[in-house]
Amino acid sequence: MEKYFDLAYIVESVPMLVPFLKVTLIVTGLSVLFGTIIGFILAVMKLGNSKIARKIAYGYTTVLRCTPSIVLLFLTYYGIPAIAGKFGINLNDIDKAVFVVITFSLQFAAAMSEVIRTSLESIDRGQFEAAVSVGLSNTQAYRRIILPQAFVVALPNFGNSLLELMKEGSLAYTIGLIDIMGKAELIIAGNYNTHALEIYLALAVIYWTLSIAIEQLFLKLEKAFSKGKQVITTA
Repeated sequence: MEKYFDLAYIVESVPMLVPFLKVTLIVTGLSVLFGTIIGFILAVMKLGNSKIARKIAYGYTTVLRCTPSIVLLFLTYYGIPAIAGKFGINLNDIDKAVFVVITFSLQFAAAMSEVIRTSLESIDRGQFEAAVSVGLSNTQAYRRIILPQAFVVALPNFGNSLLELMKEGSLAYTIGLIDIMGKAELIIAGNYNTHALEIYLALAVIYWTLSIAIEQLFLKLEKAFSKGKQVITTA
């Protein structure tokens, strides 16, 4: 009689899935990098004096945050090659990971623009004015005084956004990217849906472990930088 649930198969599945975690981490890392850069630009636009720039930045954030990840992924994956094709550019041979990175960079940028904006606004304007009054340039005041403090404020929300991005990234398998989720689906298909529950549980264990590790890392970073901030403030 066939087993409907085999606990041992969970343990056996983990080594089959872990090697493909590399793809997931690379895609997540690149999305965080590009998303943070774009998010910073958007935050500057939101805090600037130009009404047009503010409207564009806030409009971008609203649209991207209201668009489901999987819809944005399909729009990117099918839309960009279709538009490029109109200009005689063939993008059909581009690695699927590129479209995944584009998608989640754009989405992460929307979240990060708000994280960066609120963290910068949380710093007392008087500190900037005091720094300028003692001879620092505007750039130096931001680099030495404002940004280090804003970084500490942004850390918790940055960590939460990173975790959300990593989980949303599991949708990449829907366009054929073989990351850790894609490998799980291939194993299940190869087994004709046998032991699907065990494989998904193994996948969940990997995500739980990675999420806890990231969460603990950011808690330690927050504590370390907060102590540094307190020492500076006391001094």
